[in-house]
Amino acid sequence: MTMLSIIHAFFFFAQAGGGGGGGKQPDSCATMGATQIIMIVALFAIFYFFLIRPQQKKAKAHQEMLGSLKKGDRVFTSGGLLGTVAGVADKFLTLEISEKVRVRILRSHIAGKESEADAAEKK
Repeated sequence: MTMLSIIHAFFFFAQAGGGGGGGKQPDSCATMGATQIIMIVALFAIFYFFLIRPQQKKAKAHQEMLGSLKKGDRVFTSGGLLGTVAGVADKFLTLEISEKVRVRILRSHIAGKESEADAAEKK
């Protein structure tokens, strides 16, 4: 089920009175307001658990990876360069992309580390 179909079904059942009242209308405006508040809270919870929380976890993992970079790590950049870390500074890394060819890049532009499985596959 996609996210859109879950939201659509949620609003359909909320409008129909939970699906079991044969279209029974709420008794008062207070009941109707409470239902709307519950729907808004549920929608926010859905967005939090499916969109916001995973993005925060991914950003935290990326920051930890950037903090753990050391000389000799094989990395790839967001621009597509692949190389070995030759030097580490606060904001910049020196990346050796070929023998005796080094470039300085921002640490934040490192997209990830090359996994050991990829390195073994290349050899």
